[in-house]
Amino acid sequence: MNELSRTVTGQVEIRLQRNSFESTIGTVHDRLALLRLLRDVGPALLALLIAVYLVDALMPAAIAVATGALVGTGGQDIMSAVLVLGGILLTGQAVSQFRPAVETLAGGRVDGAHRARLSELATRGATLPALERREVQDLIKIATADPLNWVDQTPGDGAVTQLELVVRYVGLLSSAAVLAAWSWWLIPAVVLPAFACRLLMVHEWRGHFRVWVAGIEHDRQKNYWNELAFRPAEGREARIFGFGAWLADRYLRHVNAHLGPVWSDDRRMARRTWWMFLLAAVPLAGVYFWVGYGTAAGHGSLAQLTAVVTAAWSMFQMIGRGYDMIALEGSRVVVAAIRDLERLLPSEPVQVAQGSGVRFAGVRFAYPETSRQILDGVDLEIAPGERVALVGLNGAGKSTLTKLLAGLYQPDSGTIAVETPVAVVFQDFVKYQLSLADNVTLGSAVPVDGAALESACEDAGLADVLSRLPDGYDTPLARARTGGVDLSGGQWQLVALARALYATRTGARVLVLDEPTAHLDVRTEADLFGRLAAITKGISVLLISHRLATVRQADRVALLDGGRITEQGTHEELMALGGAYARMYAIQAERFTRGFEDRLEEGELI
Repeated sequence: MNELSRTVTGQVEIRLQRNSFESTIGTVHDRLALLRLLRDVGPALLALLIAVYLVDALMPAAIAVATGALVGTGGQDIMSAVLVLGGILLTGQAVSQFRPAVETLAGGRVDGAHRARLSELATRGATLPALERREVQDLIKIATADPLNWVDQTPGDGAVTQLELVVRYVGLLSSAAVLAAWSWWLIPAVVLPAFACRLLMVHEWRGHFRVWVAGIEHDRQKNYWNELAFRPAEGREARIFGFGAWLADRYLRHVNAHLGPVWSDDRRMARRTWWMFLLAAVPLAGVYFWVGYGTAAGHGSLAQLTAVVTAAWSMFQMIGRGYDMIALEGSRVVVAAIRDLERLLPSEPVQVAQGSGVRFAGVRFAYPETSRQILDGVDLEIAPGERVALVGLNGAGKSTLTKLLAGLYQPDSGTIAVETPVAVVFQDFVKYQLSLADNVTLGSAVPVDGAALESACEDAGLADVLSRLPDGYDTPLARARTGGVDLSGGQWQLVALARALYATRTGARVLVLDEPTAHLDVRTEADLFGRLAAITKGISVLLISHRLATVRQADRVALLDGGRITEQGTHEELMALGGAYARMYAIQAERFTRGFEDRLEEGELI
């Protein structure tokens, strides 16, 4: 079982197994928290939802009274009684048809606001070390509340269910009044067995919930093997190497490991349903017999008998059902995860020093999980409009320096002064399954600046790609989407570059390019860097590239070695120095002379 599964299972087990006073207080606290989430529904929709639930809750009592009135009515008044009862039944039917839509809309608003709060928690100032903690990552996955099966519930599910439960018990008072009209003792005679039936059902479903969650890792493994069998690349290899049966065996193994205990528990629950039958049948039979006997003996009318029988059955139905436990318990895990994230993540935004250009002064940094000093007193300045290339061996800390500059990490000591905002093209850029326009303008202020979009794409070298897209800027960059296309690795890298260039057209004054041409051939790369000065005029540029031939055009080259800047100057100055940079350049030049092309590629636009 992986860490996330253990976290989910642990939280569910804690909430399902505790029976102490503290657990009761915690349950009340969580239920109130679910009700508070309804503030995101909006007053008008919330009032409509409450009205729907109230009508639904009052319907049993209204039907009981109307049915009794119909039975006790004679002569010409019978048609009026039939119309009243028919109107009540039609109202109930209309509400039952209308209710799911209102619940879905209300729950959706709660879930939308919940995910917005989660996004704010994850981005409002937390640096990557806080977000990269295993505990935080697990909590974020839980709080995302993306239902995959019946045990996964969203805050919207829990909030709407809790409101329905509250209104349901308010509606019980009307049914209780109908019973009290015959005799007060009918209320405890019906209510107490009904609550016993509910407690038994809740106990059964909690146990079933626990059995399912205990095997949740097998469920995730099953989904993985199932998806693997139908992915295009893996599907090709399954046919070529003939391991399709092996995939199916893995899938079935996890299905049986997860659902075997669940099916066994299903059979156990089926065998115990007679307990709930007895809890319902015996008390109701006793009540019905006594009321019928009393009516026959002259105590009360036939109309009262009919109303009592109908009301008693409806009260048992309203109290006895326990399926709401699934939504309540499942959503409590999500609410608790958000509460834990609020405690673990910083509440104040990260403060970045302001300055002209970029300046690193005595910056030291080591990742929390290792004691190795990555940066050990880095001093580096980039003047406004200057292009500086940062080079060094693998593992020297170039990408780490980039993350510090972007504010994703905070230095252990030293200062970083930078004009904000910063636009960055990372090595591991993201491929969004959105249109080209959305990929480029993602995260920027709206409305979209059309001129900036066009110039960013043109300057990034996307003109040829754009001319081949069937719907131009509106073409989805994903074959899985209607009218979508796939891009090669190099073409995706140009899209990522266009995204950063668009940011510089709309406010960013610092551009960081971390291996921005790793997927491009040498000719395309040379053309891009030949235009870099013109397309980044007035922008401070930090360029990181493993191809030293391309950094020659930078205004200055800085060598990062041993956690410090050990050499810096123009390309010509560093070659004349004959130091580490010159040796690295000579080795790489020899590789190119011998025909090596250092490029990562994944295919082409089709």
